[in-house]
Amino acid sequence: MIEQLETALWQQPDNAQRLAVYQQQFRELERQRPGDEPCHHFIIVIPVADRPQQLAACLGSILTLCDTFGYGGKEAGRYRMVEVLIADDSKASDNIERHRQIAADYDQRGLTCHYFGQHEQLAQLDRLDSASRSGLMPIIGDTPVSAFYHKGASLMRNIAYLKLNEMVAGRDDILIYFIDSDQEFQVKVATPSGERNLYAINYLYQLDRIFSERDVAILTGKVVGDPPVSPAVMAGRFLADVSTFLGAMAHTMASIPCHFHGTPRQSCDDAAYHDMADLFGFKTRGGTFDYRCTLAGDHDHAACLTDFAAQLNRFFDGEHPTRKSYYEHRPLAESITPARTVYTGNYCFRATALRYFIPFATLKLRMAGPVLGRIIKAELGDKFVSANLPMLHKRTVEETGQSEFRPGIEREQHTVDLCGEFERQFFGDVMLFSMERLTAQGYPATVLSAAEVEALVQQVETEMLHNYTTRHGEIMQQIAALRALFEGRDQWWQQGEALVATREQFQRFITNMEDNFGDDAAGYRQIRSSAHRARRRQQIVGALLSYQDDRVRWEGVLASGTNP
Repeated sequence: MIEQLETALWQQPDNAQRLAVYQQQFRELERQRPGDEPCHHFIIVIPVADRPQQLAACLGSILTLCDTFGYGGKEAGRYRMVEVLIADDSKASDNIERHRQIAADYDQRGLTCHYFGQHEQLAQLDRLDSASRSGLMPIIGDTPVSAFYHKGASLMRNIAYLKLNEMVAGRDDILIYFIDSDQEFQVKVATPSGERNLYAINYLYQLDRIFSERDVAILTGKVVGDPPVSPAVMAGRFLADVSTFLGAMAHTMASIPCHFHGTPRQSCDDAAYHDMADLFGFKTRGGTFDYRCTLAGDHDHAACLTDFAAQLNRFFDGEHPTRKSYYEHRPLAESITPARTVYTGNYCFRATALRYFIPFATLKLRMAGPVLGRIIKAELGDKFVSANLPMLHKRTVEETGQSEFRPGIEREQHTVDLCGEFERQFFGDVMLFSMERLTAQGYPATVLSAAEVEALVQQVETEMLHNYTTRHGEIMQQIAALRALFEGRDQWWQQGEALVATREQFQRFITNMEDNFGDDAAGYRQIRSSAHRARRRQQIVGALLSYQDDRVRWEGVLASGTNP
């Protein structure tokens, strides 16, 4: 019956009655589940840093998911098969206290929450003997107690792995499920009446089925909504869409009814928002994506342009107003395919897979999930899979239009500096494509010489620099064209006082694009510096050469446990 209801639901996803019946049937299924029927116990892990609003929304979505579908049922008012570990990497003391209180609040509401903050993390590390702790430095870092915050998502996950190793205590009925604090257990769908976010997937039930019925060690999902990639690699695509939208506006009139509505005619896949998607094996399509106005009710083009301008600068936090991705239903069994990338905001695994820590964490590079995925693919093959279980991704909070905290981005009034994130993205790409070539040669099982690894990394770096430089030239031309189009004296949005704020938003966007992607942008200066590249290259080569030894030490600690 559930499968039939699911088919009917996705024929008409905006039918609230069908969705309610679908959800109710799952609750009935849980009520009828025999007490001795085996099902997996989930530990949902949320790394978070200075994001109380997003953490509260994330935990709220977990509780709503449990209430909506009832996975595992309740015992004494508490969901018995679900618990949450909140791994806090915050700096601000008020945010730390708010995170702790949010965890306590949801715990009282029946969702078991464990708060794993600085004191708890330091206590966890103190259980390691000095030799083990020193040996694990490339994995868990060597952060001083006085600055034990903003260690980075990869280090935070690895420290959480030590805690999880104790929590699972050899049990084989536990699934560990990592998500990000800016995500929710919903899917975004596009309907003729507008976007909707729905609790339409019973994630825990579906994961339980997959891990019960298949020989799977690690499963990764994806996201819908905002892209999971950095603005550093989306500028070209976004500029093209902004220019297309503004060009269309130039050929209409301010005061006539808005026509930028309707269901999107393009579907947004993994390649749609990435400037260099071809490097990842995606066939990129030409053309641009249309903007779909988010205003409801009667309004004119001037109102639409003002609303669009208000979204423009969210791009620097990772939003992409023209290329949001929407959920497209496929029967789950048909969607399960071999994977090559771990989406670190949506991956689930058996306890035995704790051996796959996030590699090269101390380098603080982006692309950690794809790098880890290449290693896992090389070793586990078809036991590493992806499935159509995306989560809703929200880069910003509504009140400010910005992320509460995002590493690598510096703000000062209306200026945004992406240099840190840009640099981490470039060398993360160098690491990723070096890893692809290394695994093709048998790495990490095959030991390569230092000279071989360095030569390979050098070659990849040279190619990536060429790719980034080529895109840089194209982006500078796009910025200049957008500025000329926007500042045209005859354009209707340049007239009168009513659109002063709109013009200011566009000017702010164009100026920040010039600062971050223009001829003298700091990020490009860094990657063009031969001395800086040499330093980073040596870090990458050293990390690759020590990885096998790091694995041995890590697995030794996991096998012995971290208790004295």
